[in-house]
Amino acid sequence: MKDLVRNEKLRNIAIIAHVDHGKTTLVDALFRQSGIFRSDQQVDDRVMDSMDLERERGITISAKNCAVSWNGVKINIIDTPGHADFGGEVERALSMADGAILLVDAAEGPLPQTRFVLRKALERGLKIIVVVNKIDRKDARAQEVLNEVYDLFIDLDATEEQLEFPVLYAIGRDAVAMRELDAPRVDLSPLFETILEVVPGPSYDPEEPFQMLVSDLDYSEYLGRLAVGRSLHGTVRSNEAMVCVNEAGVPVPLRVTRLQAYEGLRLVDITEAMPGDIVIIAGMDDVAIGDTICTKENIRVLPRLRVDEPTVAMRFTINTSPLAGREGKNVQSRKIRDRLLKEALINVAIKIEEPDEKDSFIVKGRGEFQMAILIETMRREDFELCVGRPEVIFKRDENGQLLEPIEQLYVDCDENFMGVVTDKIAQRKGRMVNCVNNGTGRVRLEFSVPSRGLIGYRDEFLTDTKGTGHMVLTPTYHVFKMYKDFQDATYLPMDVKCDSMDVRGDDHAKDGRKIPVVSTSAAKKADGTVVVSLANVSLDKAQEVEFSLDGLKAPKTVAGEILTCKKVSDFNDFEHPDVVKPATFKDAKLKKNTLKVKIPAKSIVVLKIK
Repeated sequence: MKDLVRNEKLRNIAIIAHVDHGKTTLVDALFRQSGIFRSDQQVDDRVMDSMDLERERGITISAKNCAVSWNGVKINIIDTPGHADFGGEVERALSMADGAILLVDAAEGPLPQTRFVLRKALERGLKIIVVVNKIDRKDARAQEVLNEVYDLFIDLDATEEQLEFPVLYAIGRDAVAMRELDAPRVDLSPLFETILEVVPGPSYDPEEPFQMLVSDLDYSEYLGRLAVGRSLHGTVRSNEAMVCVNEAGVPVPLRVTRLQAYEGLRLVDITEAMPGDIVIIAGMDDVAIGDTICTKENIRVLPRLRVDEPTVAMRFTINTSPLAGREGKNVQSRKIRDRLLKEALINVAIKIEEPDEKDSFIVKGRGEFQMAILIETMRREDFELCVGRPEVIFKRDENGQLLEPIEQLYVDCDENFMGVVTDKIAQRKGRMVNCVNNGTGRVRLEFSVPSRGLIGYRDEFLTDTKGTGHMVLTPTYHVFKMYKDFQDATYLPMDVKCDSMDVRGDDHAKDGRKIPVVSTSAAKKADGTVVVSLANVSLDKAQEVEFSLDGLKAPKTVAGEILTCKKVSDFNDFEHPDVVKPATFKDAKLKKNTLKVKIPAKSIVVLKIK
């Protein structure tokens, strides 16, 4: 394999977070400190949210690119949406990044979409910088939130390297960041410095010709369609001849009529693009997200962007009611069709089908909210149309069995209404798989729900969830959570040598039988991860065991959790909810194919071996 070179003059980083945890506000602050704006320039808040719907709803709907400079290094910043319905935007944005800033609210902690966006970033192997934001809130609990972030990383099967992430504390609104919670609050220099230290410059092969994956599309009235992507190798110059390889694998000639890059929020003309930079190429009308742009002499097609499959479909038709033509000017099926096809080009999570029915179109997407945003956007563009009710997309497997999509629904609500939420979701065929209480009066619930059960539930949920309450996580709950990886896993035989103890009957007399002090169980998950549970039932004596991993694929890492307590009679109650809770386990040593574990008395240890 050829040695790759890193472009140390560049950094490509995405900002990911749950909705309303401060992504766009932080980007505003980065702009101001980097000198993008004049000191006397009047700038609106949340300048990255350029769409009217984004400003009205206070959310980011589509990913945006921009660039700042710090100490001579250009930093390309990608602001991503936080809603799972816009997961396609997140995935295409992360395809251009080498690192990610994970922003977490210091009071709310990791929320449902934090899990979603972090999972996508970890799957791509991005370098993660954790920023605990809004530490000035009265209900801030920065250290507890940081522990919850660590738990989330472990729950998402992060590697040991990924777990070694840097942590900063910030107040995005005040444009300050600190490496320590009690450090002076000056400016955002610590964040800039951490980006340069942690996030690697984009790597490239200096001998390879130009190659770029189209990750986004834009449009100019003067230049036509614009292809946006990261230059993987080589350089490209204005007016140079290239080819664009479409989904069918056909190379289509292209001449670069205009070459641009980001400078702040603006696009500026450049004569040559550096390897690793995010560039904009004009010169071709027939280009789509996922296409490869490369030289015609060396055509190498890059893997296309893959996003989660659509789960919901809606029928769009022309308005045939008696009131047709009164609310919009764009009423013809041809105009509606062109608008929907344009949406499918710039949104990789949207798919359009044209059924046999005249003047009708099937629009498929990731959720109701995504559909609602599309409908409202078209209405504001003076389109008039009729839409059908959302329907779940069913599929059949190779045996002809009908399959339906199952969603992971995460709920954050006041404890007092946990019962009504659970009951309503149960009526919709949902099943609770996880419940977390951080002690702030709110609970986080995780459900597995058929997609059709979620249709129409959003408004009902908003009505139901009012009030406060309490909930306690019991030791039994923690045990079940630790053992959840054994579900749908394949049993593995396991032989561990340990001490034994006498079995006593109802009258506490020995009955002559002996049992192992350490109870064991092992299973192999579909992804190859081996899960091992070890329960030391001795009340006062630790156990050291070792077992061979021969026959498994060269294990490299081991991570684990332990559940124990000072006294076997300890329990959790409303005043002391965290007396018994899982903690990170570090007394497991992997050497070649042998695992040595020291298990404390009266404890349960669950290990994940990869």
